[in-house]
Amino acid sequence: MSKIRYTKYIPNPADAIDLEELLDQLKEFFLESGFSSQYRSTTEHAQNLQNLYQALAEILSESEQLSQEWRESLDKYSRQFPYGTLPDDLKELLDQLIERLVDRDYLRPSEESWGQPPLEGEGTESEAAGDVWFELTNKSIDFLGYRTFRELLGSVGGNSFGLHETRELSTGVQSDAHSRPYEFGDTLNLDVGATLLRAVRREGLGVPLNLEYGDLMVYQTDYHSSCATVLMLDCSHSMILYGEDRFTPAKKVALALAHLTRTQFPGDSLHVVLFHDSAEEIPLAKLASTKVGPYHTNTCEGLRLSRRILMNQKKDMRQIIMITDGKPSAIKLPNGRIYKNPFGLDPMILQETFKEVSNCRKNGILINTFMVARDHYLMDFVMKVSQICRGKAYFTTSLDLGSYLFMDFMNNKTKTVH
Repeated sequence: MSKIRYTKYIPNPADAIDLEELLDQLKEFFLESGFSSQYRSTTEHAQNLQNLYQALAEILSESEQLSQEWRESLDKYSRQFPYGTLPDDLKELLDQLIERLVDRDYLRPSEESWGQPPLEGEGTESEAAGDVWFELTNKSIDFLGYRTFRELLGSVGGNSFGLHETRELSTGVQSDAHSRPYEFGDTLNLDVGATLLRAVRREGLGVPLNLEYGDLMVYQTDYHSSCATVLMLDCSHSMILYGEDRFTPAKKVALALAHLTRTQFPGDSLHVVLFHDSAEEIPLAKLASTKVGPYHTNTCEGLRLSRRILMNQKKDMRQIIMITDGKPSAIKLPNGRIYKNPFGLDPMILQETFKEVSNCRKNGILINTFMVARDHYLMDFVMKVSQICRGKAYFTTSLDLGSYLFMDFMNNKTKTVH
């Protein structure tokens, strides 16, 4: 007869960690924009395994879901990073958490060597593991967008169901106005009472009552339109200068705006364009890993690319949401070269930029500018852009950028906020 041996159950501390809360706390690690000082190495911002260990240790050292002993060990390691040695028990705990995040499709390792021992002659295991980079998946980006959206609008209260209202009237299911005669192409949402009344007035009381095409009356509702949006993000070096990181909040706003578009405005489209020395469209999945660089600001090229994208979208409304520090310092010349002038506002750069703003207006594209700087000469430039395209200018900071942007996007008002 086989024997059964009973042992004391020792719970795995990694199983007690809420992965969604942990991912939300890791948001700063994955959305970091390269904001550093002269005393910090750029490798400190790499999203590799060693830095992920350190980020997890900092978060878990304050977690009430772990015992005091675990928290003290994690806190000691995070304070000694990168010079301290990761104990085996802590490494096992952190590895289990990372594996759970990968299994639940929240993280994706960029190297197939994750979890495999290093080959002979390739260095230590920690050195090989440090070469493994991680990135957010579509699932985690959508989750973080939802969390960011909820945080930014938590104090606003309830909002509308999610289609852009206009001043036009249309036919639909909900009755909001007087009915009108049916026209070809209308939704056949009949106002039965008005239809019968028109027939009686034409033929008089009698049975049977013959209905004709001209008797049909349909309800009117507010016409709801679809909108194509390009979010233009300035990733020039000035976005992280002067002791303030402006690009990381912009990336958070982009994730939240994508969630808002997908859930409340399903007929809309959202594209992300980065502008620096030139301009490029990127998929939303690559936004989290985007860093600022030693770039200038080619606002003209960003507007040109955004206009081309929007003209290919068959939507009723087209708009550009531009987040910038307001100073264009580069343009693309006809020969393909990039002309740069970081000192002040160059007249040639301004002329080409204003020309592209005018092209956007001619094509019916609205430009709303969210400026995260307060220099007077830069504010004058943004105001000029708003006057040309009849858009809106918001002079905001990285702290209230999201509130301004989402209230504008949902309310769709026509006034300019200065």
